[in-house]
Amino acid sequence: MDILALDLGTSSVRGLVLDADAEPLPGALARRKVHLAVTDDGAGTLDAAGYLACLAECLDDLAAAGHLRDVALVAISAQWHSVVPLDRAGDPLGPVLTWLDTRPTPPSGAAGPADPDEFHRRTGTWWHRCYWSVRLPWLRDRVAGVARFAGLVEYVLGQLLDTAPMSVSMASGTGLLDLRTLDWDAEALALAGVRPGELPELAPTRWRGTLRPEHARRWPQLATAAWAAPVGDGAASNVGSGCVDPRRAAVTVGTSAAVRLVQRAPAGVDLPPLPERLWRYRVDHEYVVTGAAYSCGGNLFAWAHRTLRLPEGADLDAALARVPPDGGVGANPRLGGDRPPGLAPAGSGELRGLSFSSTGVEILAGLMTGLCRMVADDLVVLESGVDAPVEVVLGGGAVTASPWWRAAFAGALAPRPVRHRDEPEIGAIGAALVALGRIAQADELAGTNRTEEDPSPTSPAGSGRSVRPDAPSAR
Repeated sequence: MDILALDLGTSSVRGLVLDADAEPLPGALARRKVHLAVTDDGAGTLDAAGYLACLAECLDDLAAAGHLRDVALVAISAQWHSVVPLDRAGDPLGPVLTWLDTRPTPPSGAAGPADPDEFHRRTGTWWHRCYWSVRLPWLRDRVAGVARFAGLVEYVLGQLLDTAPMSVSMASGTGLLDLRTLDWDAEALALAGVRPGELPELAPTRWRGTLRPEHARRWPQLATAAWAAPVGDGAASNVGSGCVDPRRAAVTVGTSAAVRLVQRAPAGVDLPPLPERLWRYRVDHEYVVTGAAYSCGGNLFAWAHRTLRLPEGADLDAALARVPPDGGVGANPRLGGDRPPGLAPAGSGELRGLSFSSTGVEILAGLMTGLCRMVADDLVVLESGVDAPVEVVLGGGAVTASPWWRAAFAGALAPRPVRHRDEPEIGAIGAALVALGRIAQADELAGTNRTEEDPSPTSPAGSGRSVRPDAPSAR
C-alpha cells in the first residue's frame, strides 16, 4: 500500500507518494508554487480556485508518471487559520484569508470573552485577528451574501470529495473549538456571530472520504483511495520531526516558523497546564500541540533575495560562514507582524546599527539571528509548562537549506541538545503517520542528525560550530 501525502502550504502545493511506513518514494513528488497576495495594508490572501487548480495539476503529474497506481490512503497537511466566505453553491465570494493577513479587527464596541484566561484555557486561543472569532464578523461586514465559511482545505476537499467535514485539528486552528470536549465552544461562536449552518460539520474519529465520481474518472488510480481527515501543518510537522512527547520540541522553519511540543490528551480528559503566552491546538482526537509561531521564516530569505544584492548558493553559504552565528546587523524580523497573541502589525520589522560597511549578507544574518532569539525566549516558556528542559529537533525546508541557520539555532538554544531532521517534507510525512494511527511511533521512524560543537574556526558558521551528522537518516 502506498500513501499520497498532500501539503497545502502558503507558498506552494505539494503532493508526494510514500510507502506504508511513510517513507518518500524516489521521484514521486509534484509541486506548484501559488501566488500569495501581500499588500501594505496587511493583506495576505490566496485565490481559492487557483489553489485548487494547482493541486489538480500536481495530481495530474503524479498520475501521468504512474506514481498513484498503488495509493490506498490520502493524507493531508494543511495551513491553519485560513478562512474563505462561500455562497450557497459553495463558491468563494472573495479570496482566502491566510494566517498572514493582519487586517481583521474586532467589531466596534465588542467586549470580547467574559473571562479571557478561561477562554484561553478552553480554546487554546485568544480573541485575536488570527482566529475566526474576529475574522468572521470582519468578513461579514465586507462581503455580501455569505452562506457559510470554510477553511482553504475544506473548500478544496468540498470540491473533490463526497463529503468534507472539518477535522478537529483544523477546527482547533479556528479558535472556536473546546479542546477538551472537541465540540464548538458556545462563547467563541457567540463572539464570531455564527448562525446555524455557517460552519462545517466536525469529522468523527477515523473519518474517511472518497473522490466524487467525476474526479475518480480523472484520477482512476484514486477512485477507491480513502482520504483521511486533514492535520494542521504545525501539528503534522511535529509528528514528521519525531517530536510527539514532552521530552522533545520541534523548531520548524518553512515560509514561517514555530516552536511546538506535543502531549497526549484524549478527548474528555483535563488538558495539561497552558502558559499564557502560548497557543494550543489539536493534532487529532488523542494529542494536543502547544507552542508559539512567527510570521517570519523562509520568507526572510525570499525578501532578502528580492531586495538585497546577495550571492547565490554556495557563495551565499561561504559569505554567511564569515558572520558569527550571533552576529549580523541588529534586526527585528517582524516584517509580517505578530502571530497570536502579539498584535504588532505587518511592517513592524526593523534594522539597527547600519553603517556604510554593512552588507546584504549581514542584514540577512541579523534577521535570521533575530528569529533564533525569539524562538529561544518562547522555548523557555514552553518548558515551564512541562517542568523540564527539552531536546530540540530542527526541521523545515528553510533551515534544512542553511547550515549557518542551523548553527545559529544551536547557539541560541544551548545548552539543550539540538538535532536536525534532514527531510524537507516533514509535514506531509507527519500527516501520513497521523492518518496511519502511528503517532506514538513517529520518534522511531524519524531520522535525526545531531548538531555538534566543533572548535574548528573553519566551521560553516565561522565561530566554532558546525552541523554534522552523527547518525544515519532513517530513510
